[in-house]
Amino acid sequence: MSTTASTTVTVTPRHAGEDKPDLLGITLAHRAMLVDLLRLTELAKAVRDRDVICSPGRARAISQYIEMLCDSIHHHHTTEDEVLWPVIAASVGSHVELDELTDDHAALEPRLVQLRARAAAFRLSNGDRRVAFVMAIELAELLALLTGHINDEELEVFPLIIDYVSVTDWQAVEAAARAGSQMSFDLPRSMAVMTDDERAIMSESVGPGPRALFAVLRLRYRRFERRVFGNAPLPTTPPASIYELSGLIG
Repeated sequence: MSTTASTTVTVTPRHAGEDKPDLLGITLAHRAMLVDLLRLTELAKAVRDRDVICSPGRARAISQYIEMLCDSIHHHHTTEDEVLWPVIAASVGSHVELDELTDDHAALEPRLVQLRARAAAFRLSNGDRRVAFVMAIELAELLALLTGHINDEELEVFPLIIDYVSVTDWQAVEAAARAGSQMSFDLPRSMAVMTDDERAIMSESVGPGPRALFAVLRLRYRRFERRVFGNAPLPTTPPASIYELSGLIG
């Protein structure tokens, strides 16, 4: 088996007939981002319209959730720029073009900074509905932009990963993503947006130790989530595709 080196990474490209990378993890990460942005947009609208009366404690929880979500999205994009894109380029060849996706990340970053600041203002104002009004707009705009970006990425990049990136190199990318993530926040969110079939597959592939850890993290997350979203149920039937979710924005 041959290896291919670039200026930043050495890879072992996938050959025809070899096992393909499992993209469930990144797919769930994308889905969780969009579902959360949708839920937070609706929550901000409810505060704006006085359908939800926000206590100072709930305002703090909402602010913290938004800030953690922004951190999660930032880490995801940084991992793609610094780890995944170089692996794809080295595996596929220099002709692959990923600049537009990188430009998307750069354009989204100021939105994340702005949203963090708005969440802090929401906390300091004890959940003022006027702050919620602006925050709802910013959340909806970020949702729309990120939906388009993820749609492009999954259509253009996922086939390249499946065809050219080896399982070993893909596992290294996933390890880098986990290394800087907020596992107590990110993992339960990803599990929450699984379909029944995806959950069954995961249950078959992990042992009792990881399942026990997942249960603990899920319980802690659910307590946090209830402080933010109240008693609204977890999304048990997430959109089946990015296209379906984009139709929910308007």
